[in-house]
Amino acid sequence: MTTDLPELAEGNYYYQSLGGGRFRSTIHAQGAWNVHEQHMAPASGLMADSLERHQPREGLRMARLSYEILGLIPGGGFHIETTTLRPGKTIELLQAELIAGGRTAIRATAWRMVTSDTSAVAAVEDTAIPGPEECKPYDGSSVWPGGYIRSLEMRMAEGHRPGAGKVWLRADHPLTDKADSGDLARLMGLVDTANGIAARVPPGKDSYAFPNVDLQIHMYRRPEGEWLGLDNAVSFGRDGIGLTSTVLHDLQGPFGRAEQILTLRKS
Repeated sequence: MTTDLPELAEGNYYYQSLGGGRFRSTIHAQGAWNVHEQHMAPASGLMADSLERHQPREGLRMARLSYEILGLIPGGGFHIETTTLRPGKTIELLQAELIAGGRTAIRATAWRMVTSDTSAVAAVEDTAIPGPEECKPYDGSSVWPGGYIRSLEMRMAEGHRPGAGKVWLRADHPLTDKADSGDLARLMGLVDTANGIAARVPPGKDSYAFPNVDLQIHMYRRPEGEWLGLDNAVSFGRDGIGLTSTVLHDLQGPFGRAEQILTLRKS
């Protein structure tokens, strides 16, 4: 694993598009654990964008995104390869791989499913959280380092504490220099932030590191807009494994859930 600083693109966006599925990250995609890596959040948004653009079909939408983090995500240049794993008339499974330095850093799969009118039986059990206008400004960079965290506007609801909290966030920059990504990719590019909004212990020296090795997102409604709401709970087990569980919201209300399994390590 190299600690050399990568060659970054420059601009007020997360990634420069180089064509043919190739990209270069900017400082705004920088991770929180290491200065030479990317944060999982914008990387997962870019992969969601690539999946959404892959052989799109009218009447189908992505309902589940599953990301496996296979190692450190290097900053700088990389490419994304997208394929169809399981074609189908009403249900299909897609895959995207983020490849940097000859190694797959993230593998994502997505179930794309046919939609129909089920408004007669539609119901949601998840509880809505206070909107961003009812929450106070929150400076995530006071807790976490890195260019990605600095790029966010964040709002915190009352009752926030270590291990649980409700936070709204939106990105100050578009995913790429083309600025042509849709709402789904933009919001998916924020979900991974959930693991840091209500940390049970402060990150840093003489504490614990708790990076997630995956990100699972299930959506019973297609999200819209710029704001992502996170209703978050963090559990630490006794044997070095933890779980961050989050109900996801846009300004219309809850739209799905996210889970992240954590590896807990003394720092």
